[in-house]
Amino acid sequence: MKNQKPHFDYSRYGCCKQVVLPLDIETIIPEDDSVRLLSLILEELNYSKLYEAYSPKGRNPVVDSKILFKILVYSYTQCIYSSRKIEKACRRDINFKFLLDGEKVPDHNTISRFRSERLAPVIENLFTQLVEILISYDEIPFKNVFIDGTKIEANANKYTFVWKKSTYKNELNLQTKIKEFISNTLGYRLTQDFISVDIMQEMIDLILEKSKKMKIEFVYGKGKRKTVLQKNIETLKDFVEKQDLRYFL
Repeated sequence: MKNQKPHFDYSRYGCCKQVVLPLDIETIIPEDDSVRLLSLILEELNYSKLYEAYSPKGRNPVVDSKILFKILVYSYTQCIYSSRKIEKACRRDINFKFLLDGEKVPDHNTISRFRSERLAPVIENLFTQLVEILISYDEIPFKNVFIDGTKIEANANKYTFVWKKSTYKNELNLQTKIKEFISNTLGYRLTQDFISVDIMQEMIDLILEKSKKMKIEFVYGKGKRKTVLQKNIETLKDFVEKQDLRYFL
């Protein structure tokens, strides 16, 4: 009896999840959900100019351009701006899966390239179409018109007032500092005219991966001596935080 080994029932709580119906996302999302309305409205747009942005000789895109546009519009309504966070939402959020309509989940690079290279030249055309559709449905009453060339903080007062021209000037100065830091300190040569948040985030990830391989531990607090890699990451994160405000201005 003393040498008898106890046997545990590992199947007691179950190791596998049984498939539960319904499998169709269409039946799970409520009829009055905003994502359904958004999808229907955006279906009425003419996407010919967007499709023209792609070369007819190249490969077909991983995800249809119209679907990517829907995902971007919906993500912005949910205050999701980062391409990495949008990718994460496409993998986890049922509303984003509804918009994907069975298409492959786009990675953050695909989303970033689509936003900067394909969508940017035609966004004004698509936005104009969207406004015209909303007008046809009497969703824009035209009772109030706001024309302003300033940028005002949420906790606005006379000491935090910022002119629109100042924000553009500050952004140009910030971009110059970012390019000099990336070129002179990190040793990377970039051909892009504009260094986006996504590009800087990719560099942060590369440095983090390098620090893990070198088994470098980051330190915090007074009297702690930081490594060059940690200082570079903190500088890039500071640039990201400042440049990220661009999406809200």
